[in-house]
Amino acid sequence: MDDQQFRKAGIWAIDYFINYMNGIRDRNVLPSVEPGYLQKRLPHEAPEEPESWQTVVADIEEHIMPGITHWHSPHFHAYFTTAQSPPALLADILSSTIACIGFTWIASPACTELEMITMDWLGKMLRLPDHFLFSSGLGGGGVIQGTASESTHMSLLAAKAKAVTTLLKANPHWKAADIRDRLVVYASDQAHSSVERAALLACIRCHLVKANEETLAMKAVTLAKVIEDDRQLGFLPMAVVVTLGTTNTVAFDELDHIGPLCAKEKLWLHVDAAYAGAAFICPEFRPLLAGVEYADSYNSNPHKWMLVNFDCSTLWIRHREDFENAFKVDPLYLRHPFEGSEMPDYRHWGVPLGRRFRSLKLWFVMRMYGVKGLQEYIRKSVALAKEFEHMIQQDERFEIVFPTTLGLVCFRYKGTNRENKMLLEKVHERKKIFLSPCEVNGRYILRFAICGRLTETTDILFAWSELLTGLHAMITETTKTCVDEEQQLNEGALDNAVWAEKHCLVERLPLPGDKPNEFSLYSRITATSIHKVGPARILQRNTGSCLAF
Repeated sequence: MDDQQFRKAGIWAIDYFINYMNGIRDRNVLPSVEPGYLQKRLPHEAPEEPESWQTVVADIEEHIMPGITHWHSPHFHAYFTTAQSPPALLADILSSTIACIGFTWIASPACTELEMITMDWLGKMLRLPDHFLFSSGLGGGGVIQGTASESTHMSLLAAKAKAVTTLLKANPHWKAADIRDRLVVYASDQAHSSVERAALLACIRCHLVKANEETLAMKAVTLAKVIEDDRQLGFLPMAVVVTLGTTNTVAFDELDHIGPLCAKEKLWLHVDAAYAGAAFICPEFRPLLAGVEYADSYNSNPHKWMLVNFDCSTLWIRHREDFENAFKVDPLYLRHPFEGSEMPDYRHWGVPLGRRFRSLKLWFVMRMYGVKGLQEYIRKSVALAKEFEHMIQQDERFEIVFPTTLGLVCFRYKGTNRENKMLLEKVHERKKIFLSPCEVNGRYILRFAICGRLTETTDILFAWSELLTGLHAMITETTKTCVDEEQQLNEGALDNAVWAEKHCLVERLPLPGDKPNEFSLYSRITATSIHKVGPARILQRNTGSCLAF
């Protein structure tokens, strides 16, 4: 591909983005393909000879798009929002153009320094404590990871290394291996599965603490009792993960009370605000972050709710040496004359050595939207969620299960778990909207998240219409199933009655109003009178065994 061909292809790609987003409402949000569909469509081997750009892109609509779930559709309401915007897309193009691997300062100074600057910008927008900012000179700083899973994993690894060092210093006769085997991290049973997985990858025991049944928040009192019990059993508590905005219901753990507890117990405190974190740039939501001054590490995902394309997970740490000391491997080929300066070598701050120029898209978004533009976007999402919540509240067939705090509505049909599951199945069969469920305290709950950047009130009305259509289909099928089952039951009962007429006596069981010792009535039964007997047991003449119906 020469320069002229590349220019034409680039224009085509930008036009495709614009046309895709403008027409995304016309596409079903869910695909209609079966597992393995693409293997049947594409060759089993790569082509020996080069293919033209036109040939390749023709396969996008022909083969790829039929298997795409459209995450940025205004009709996508599952999981949580995943960000996307033109400024971030353009920045990603430039990042791929530069294509640097920023593992040290010298590997690409602008890559490192822009990451420091954008992390400080965002930290100030969130009003994080000064100890998380490079510019404060207090020893902390921020880094961009790929996902919140990585951020939590790195934080727990750093906490583990620090705990082992601290405990060995206080107990020189102990062995490091014995300490590691007894370490425990704590999180709510409503925390994201990535927390438990991070502990698993870090080889740390994870104790999931039962959340309050009403608020679904992890309470400091409950946590303190669990920690004390574990100490009595010989375990070594080392860290607590507090979730601000759980995946199931957007519940908020008691950070303002758990923080002082962690300080008292000398436990590493990590705060996971992957989804809700972006909301804290709005002053009205900032109180939900109360207690963050106690945190040793804190992460949120701009790639969820801040219009920055995936992947971009921001992680701040109180003491940068906790990362640098725990993960430092320093071969000669990676060293450079500027080591030890105020500039971090980010290769010590994560699992990968190589790092993409992620800060470029965060920088573009913050500059081209501004703080006010981002605040407006978040407030709009919350307002749309409130609109849907109001629709649910106006229909007596539904109920709001937990209060709507941000951009997620948790609701259910006033029926059984089976009926709610069937309702969701009926909605998804139409492929028009996409929701995701959760189960809390034994209840099957439907989650309606505001996800698409282009979502408007008309899309909320459309989703409501689709939900009611699914409800009608569910009720129709349930009613038909009940009628069919009743018919089968009646037919079966008559068959049993014909058999019983020949072989059995019936004993009518007591009913309300019967006088003592006057309710037993043995009589011959007929097929037509079997339903008139009432509660009964059939006595088989020869064996004395019973058939109840």
